[in-house]
Amino acid sequence: MVDYNPKNWLGFIFSFHSSDTIRILWKELVYIAFLTALITALELHFFPNSSVLKNLTSVYSLLGFVISLLLVFRTNTAYDRWWEGRKMWGSVVNDSRNLGTILSALRISQEEKELFRVGIAAFSLSMKEHLRGNKTSLQGVWQVPEHIKHQPLWIAGELRVRVQKLMDDDKIDSQQWKQLNKHLDQLVDSLGACERIRNTPIPYSYSLFFKKFIFIYVVTMPLAFVEVFEYWSVLISTFVFYALVSMEILAEEIEDPFGLDTNDLPLDSICETIDSNLKEVFTPRP
Repeated sequence: MVDYNPKNWLGFIFSFHSSDTIRILWKELVYIAFLTALITALELHFFPNSSVLKNLTSVYSLLGFVISLLLVFRTNTAYDRWWEGRKMWGSVVNDSRNLGTILSALRISQEEKELFRVGIAAFSLSMKEHLRGNKTSLQGVWQVPEHIKHQPLWIAGELRVRVQKLMDDDKIDSQQWKQLNKHLDQLVDSLGACERIRNTPIPYSYSLFFKKFIFIYVVTMPLAFVEVFEYWSVLISTFVFYALVSMEILAEEIEDPFGLDTNDLPLDSICETIDSNLKEVFTPRP
């Protein structure tokens, strides 16, 4: 995720970043410019005074309104997924801290506390890699067996087993047991919510229709504007294509917020924060 100052307007205008859509779309912009130039030339040479084409401006104004509604829906849907993912990871941070503060205050050995500290941090780390389609390598008792496919769920189960052992050994009471299990439940709930976002992409038919709609709209745009702008309509069409497709690309990038794209969530930083907080919480008190 890019760390930036949202108030630095000039920096935004004159900076070039790898996430700039013009870097991604420059080939497509060249193709669209060439195609619209060809259509413009054919219209100017073969249909210079067509009465039908002169009346297309109102039609394209209506279609532009329809595309704007589709763009609003598309970007809002993608951002909702991104923001929900961030909220779920915020819950993971809070539940990890709550587990840490409760366990660190118990009258158990420092070895047991260290075991819980490593296990709670291992859950967030394995959850991050799981959402990216990877597995993480852990050490000691938290090393996940090779045959286990769902690493974070296995770690959550192990944490629950060790909490239950504290209860069986009379090291915690029923109220503490309920509180610890509540936060473990919420960790698993956050994991499931993130999996739902990752495994449920925008419907294919919607994405396919939107891309075709933009392409046809932009390519045929010179038919409506060539009478007024002539060859300048090529630049207009290319710019409209850039604006519309850029929004689609940005929506595609943030709708799956757990990867390594520029605008994805800073999961590595979040996991480091959890680990750092737990180390502070479990530091032995004088």
